[in-house]
Amino acid sequence: MDEQLVLYVGKRTLEIALLISTPVLAVALIIGVLAAMLQTVTSLRDMTLGVILKLVGVGLTLLFAGGWMMQTTTGFVTEVFNHMQALGH
Repeated sequence: MDEQLVLYVGKRTLEIALLISTPVLAVALIIGVLAAMLQTVTSLRDMTLGVILKLVGVGLTLLFAGGWMMQTTTGFVTEVFNHMQALGH
């Protein structure tokens, strides 16, 4: 296995991880900021409000984007296995 392949697979791994995690992290960030602003405006001190809203938002994000996330991950794993198979020959 040459170092070019190792660097390529490492780079693709980081790219795929960033690509897959972006929707969930973005939704959690946006909901967290909005919940904090809502709590500040209404003087609510209940910390569970932000957590519950984030859980619902992340759950809905996974529901709608989960198929795409799985396809992306499966495509990447298939690509890695194809590289491993090519090394065996």
